Amino acid sequence: MKQTTLCNKLLSLMAACLLSPLALWAQVSFGNARLLNDDWRFLRIDSTQHIYEQPSMKEASFDDTAWRRLSLPHDWSIEQPMSPDKGSCQGYLPGGIGWYRKALTLPSEGTRGRLFIYFEGAYNYSEVYLNGHLLGSRPSGFASFMYDLTPYLRADGQNMIAVRVSHDQENDSRWYTGSGINRNVWLIEAPEVHLAQWGTAYRLVSINKRKAVVEVDVETTDERADQSAKLPLKADVRLLDASGKVVAQTSTAIQTKEKKTVRLNVNNPHRWNLDDPYLYTLTTTLSSNLEQLDASTVKAGMRTLDFSPNKGFALNGQWMKVKGVCLHDDAGVLGTAVPKEVWHRRIVELKAIGVNAIRMSHNPHAPELYDLCDELGMLVMDEASDEWEFPKRKWLKGWNKGVPGFQGTYTYFEEWIERDVADMVRRDRCHPSVFMWSIGNEVDYPNDPYSHPVLNGNGTDFTQPAYGGYKPEQPNAERIGCIAQRLAKVVKDIDRSRPTTGALAGVVMSNETAYPSAIDVVGYNYTESRYDVDHQRYPQRVIYGSENRHDMDAWRAVRDNDHIFGQFLWTGIDYLGESGPWPARGSSAGLLDLAGQRKPGGWYRAALWSDKPVCFIQMYPLHRGNRNRGKQRVVCFTNAATAQLLIDGKPADCQMQRDEQTGMPFWEINYKGGTLRCEASNGASYELPETKAPYALRLSTDSVAHLFVEVVDEQGNVVRQADNEVTIHLHGAQLLGLENGDMMDPTVNARQQKNRLRVLNGRLVGYFHKAKGAETVITATAPFLQSAEIKIQ
Repeated sequence: MKQTTLCNKLLSLMAACLLSPLALWAQVSFGNARLLNDDWRFLRIDSTQHIYEQPSMKEASFDDTAWRRLSLPHDWSIEQPMSPDKGSCQGYLPGGIGWYRKALTLPSEGTRGRLFIYFEGAYNYSEVYLNGHLLGSRPSGFASFMYDLTPYLRADGQNMIAVRVSHDQENDSRWYTGSGINRNVWLIEAPEVHLAQWGTAYRLVSINKRKAVVEVDVETTDERADQSAKLPLKADVRLLDASGKVVAQTSTAIQTKEKKTVRLNVNNPHRWNLDDPYLYTLTTTLSSNLEQLDASTVKAGMRTLDFSPNKGFALNGQWMKVKGVCLHDDAGVLGTAVPKEVWHRRIVELKAIGVNAIRMSHNPHAPELYDLCDELGMLVMDEASDEWEFPKRKWLKGWNKGVPGFQGTYTYFEEWIERDVADMVRRDRCHPSVFMWSIGNEVDYPNDPYSHPVLNGNGTDFTQPAYGGYKPEQPNAERIGCIAQRLAKVVKDIDRSRPTTGALAGVVMSNETAYPSAIDVVGYNYTESRYDVDHQRYPQRVIYGSENRHDMDAWRAVRDNDHIFGQFLWTGIDYLGESGPWPARGSSAGLLDLAGQRKPGGWYRAALWSDKPVCFIQMYPLHRGNRNRGKQRVVCFTNAATAQLLIDGKPADCQMQRDEQTGMPFWEINYKGGTLRCEASNGASYELPETKAPYALRLSTDSVAHLFVEVVDEQGNVVRQADNEVTIHLHGAQLLGLENGDMMDPTVNARQQKNRLRVLNGRLVGYFHKAKGAETVITATAPFLQSAEIKIQ
């Protein structure tokens, strides 16, 4: 075929997308993008059934009419039933191999251009084909990547994209990762000379109340067959405020395949901060001889970061404590294919608790989550990996049975780690929420695999097991320092505006290596006992808690020491995988449960962290068997100085006491029934009504993605003891799943394609996708309970 004919078709598609209301900007910072999520065909092949996999599945002529039709993002592992013979690290869920295929039809006319396909992520070992030709492969399931479709596009416009995703090593991670194309896919149209992928970036040079100076990097690339022909280029850079007004602009001449840096002077700058996450829009337009070739649009935020070994961390010059949580990728029944609306609700709830930072544990997450942190005002610690050159121990079958295995990402570490780290930084560097780059998590775990003579003790204290002391047959721990220096350099070559960090599990051992000195800020995992010791021993070291328990002592170690700037709790939200004994789906370490609902621990943390009045009470028996009557303890989580407990409006006949460990007030009462109410001296209050028998269902929704189901009594109070099975029917919407947050319910995952689930503590959450333009009617029924219905326009 003739190249001009093909290019005509490509840019006709570009023009159509530019005029379409569906046209969107992906975060690649060039070209025009549209989502390519709909109308894929899928086939899963079990790890034991590779005989059914055919090489011809990548060919355009392969017959896939019998395959399942679906839309992306998609996680096939979460659709499978849990099994006790699967690995607890993956939540007893299987992996396997999956094939995805999508027909791509190009229009018949147009001008010159190129076509790319961009994957935000696919777990893992993906191979992408176009019409049988391998475009490329990426082993990491967390990296974003792009391929040029143009060389293999067919002249008749009928093309087939095929993607093979292999999670054959189904226990390659210590937590649940999901399987499949579990993030968005984009089709990118651009001319042959265009802005480079992730090539537009900015950084704040200086700022005061009157003026800010911003540097902007502009990078171009050239896809022409004949690159010797000169093409005069001009880049116009503009900064727009939140109202769309241009507040700064400049232009520069630029060559193809060149990187240029320009400066913008911004008067009366508006800073991005946690309470006022103000975002500008940075646009870059590339033109030649007055004809526009390409354009880029990214959000931008101006803020300053300061780190001090003695004073901690300052945002915009204000010294503060980082109140962070660690997060994994999944959302319970949804697996790792999580809609943005679900993350939005979760982040809003964490922020209401008082959380101001998120650690992306332990890998780059979906780009939408970073966008939300920019928009909502949340700091982000971006993290590259959980393993380096050696894998960590994992239970491959069941939990704590047999001998741990060693599946992991070590198989591609040497070939890909620098590329993976660089791509993380280049992709995410325009997010003002990102304030640290982490090059790794717990890669220094003692004897898993590295060892050092210091593990023999010699009077030093360890808060994590050393697995038998020094083992000279294990890899020498000094290798950690060499790798850290190498990866820190990768980060610094791209971005020097933020510090590098790492989450150290074996601080005492790592102190004997070059690891801590290779990074700018040193994270300590569960090692609060080392804070003061190492602050004295290494006075120039900036220290914080990169992973911490929820107890008060761990928080006091931050709160009471200026030189410790913050902590990241493990974890902010319950997550799948890293499970205990069957049938545990995952870990219950979160402030929120799998359904995104606040747990009592979340209220306790709000009492410690929130700057707004907090009051919550919980009652539990002092002796077994007295669940609803008899001697009870009522615990109050509040940030008020004092609180009063009322029973049916009258003060409780007992004195308030205070727990020495938590600092929270409590009462011990002889409960005979009635409504409990706590009134805190800061004006906050909380009521715990005595409920009757379950009577009816109640529905509510945010009209976007969530359905909230409650079992109530005749007075409309939620019956917290209820465990009724509820059936949901939807008209005009697709049910994505039902989640009750019960970590010990192995039927939840298997029910994703069904519409029935038992409530937990009287509640469950449903996720749905509303059809465009249609009225949605949702009904909920349960035996012996009054049904409920809700309509959404």
